[in-house]
Amino acid sequence: MSHLVPFKASERFSRYFHVAPALDEASRNEVYFIRHDVYARELGFEKLRADQRETDRYDSHSVHCIVRTADAARRPVGCVRLVIPDAGDPHAPLPFESLCHGVLDRSILDPAKCPRDRIAEVSRLAIMGEFRRRKGEQQQPLAINPEDCGGAPVVRFPNIPISLYFAAVAMAQRQGIEYLFTLTEPRLARHFALSGVDIRPIGKAVEHRGQRVPSVMRVSEIYPRLRSFMRPIWHEVHAQMDSAFMVNDALEQAASRRPVSGWPSWAHHQRAPLTP
Repeated sequence: MSHLVPFKASERFSRYFHVAPALDEASRNEVYFIRHDVYARELGFEKLRADQRETDRYDSHSVHCIVRTADAARRPVGCVRLVIPDAGDPHAPLPFESLCHGVLDRSILDPAKCPRDRIAEVSRLAIMGEFRRRKGEQQQPLAINPEDCGGAPVVRFPNIPISLYFAAVAMAQRQGIEYLFTLTEPRLARHFALSGVDIRPIGKAVEHRGQRVPSVMRVSEIYPRLRSFMRPIWHEVHAQMDSAFMVNDALEQAASRRPVSGWPSWAHHQRAPLTP
């Protein structure tokens, strides 16, 4: 008889995976590698590149996050990015605004009328093949099943797409973003609805690597509507993201207090004493 104790969703996630913002060049290179492996090598959506990095012009004004395995190997698992309007040209369209210009229903919500510092787009969500392959899903950049949204003690990886979306929300909150736009598979939107996440269509479907519907999420409304069985993984993802940001902030603060080149350390401390 089996005496295995089932793990909660958050415990299953933290047992296998770790999510963090990609705050340095090395981490962002891992993100670009995942995207190249999925979108170029596996699916053929993008051209193969000699450096095995898939990038585009939106990356310069995006924030990224990455999921790695929680073991010592820290293998790359998946990634997502949050495209923020370019500070130098805030009214330049986000990717979905260009792609869906003719199909948006602006009576529901007009992105052009939203404050540009309050909007962003979730895009380039990709998961390495070994972590998403199930029957019939080899040609999809991500996969999600109804059982991923439940608490059943299944012997399988916990849901990575949802954790990446939660991580994107965590990044949006830090940026003061309220409207999160995305191009959504209809199937994905239905499964997110099971979790209580309201991804609202704002236009007709377009063909973009399959049928995709322009949609929006209100950041302030996501957690209050989230089903109780999904809240533990929300808290786990946010805790991991917050921890990574805190470590990065501490390192940056420490770096800003280092002696300026050419000044002896005692002179630096005379000019800018350390605070406890």
